[in-house]
Amino acid sequence: MEEILNKVASSSLVVFDLEDYYQEGTRTQIDISQWLLEGFLLREKDFREALKNHDWSQYQNHFVAVDCSTDAILPTWASILVASHLQQYAKKIILGNISEIDLHLYIEKILQVDFTVYANKPVILKGCSKKPVPKEAYIMAITQLQKVAKSVMFGEACSAVPIFKKK
Repeated sequence: MEEILNKVASSSLVVFDLEDYYQEGTRTQIDISQWLLEGFLLREKDFREALKNHDWSQYQNHFVAVDCSTDAILPTWASILVASHLQQYAKKIILGNISEIDLHLYIEKILQVDFTVYANKPVILKGCSKKPVPKEAYIMAITQLQKVAKSVMFGEACSAVPIFKKK
């Protein structure tokens, strides 16, 4: 009987898994409209007072997205003021919605990756993930991998789709 060989394990393929760069932590969205008159009108004195009286400690170690769910036209300083209150508690503060938190976190991490370790190697950009990976993170990863890798495929080793091959 012939021995079964795992060709994937013995190949020179290197896996780049964005899930490895996922940052654990609570994601929270703060809606500025809660401090606006009828959700639309910012009265500076009332707004400042509401922020002063808000319990900011509840966001300790959270990744926080600051947004406004209504079509209120806000001065730029409104979100900046909210962020200034959050600063001592939150791990990260972004302007946007909760789904954009992961994108910002991935961008930070991808910018820190030393892609030279993938130089002249065949790479699989892993596609299946148990954690949320924004599509934009894959785009950012391929643009970096393409600069150094011999080739890049997307998916899993057993069913990868060719994306790039150096000429």
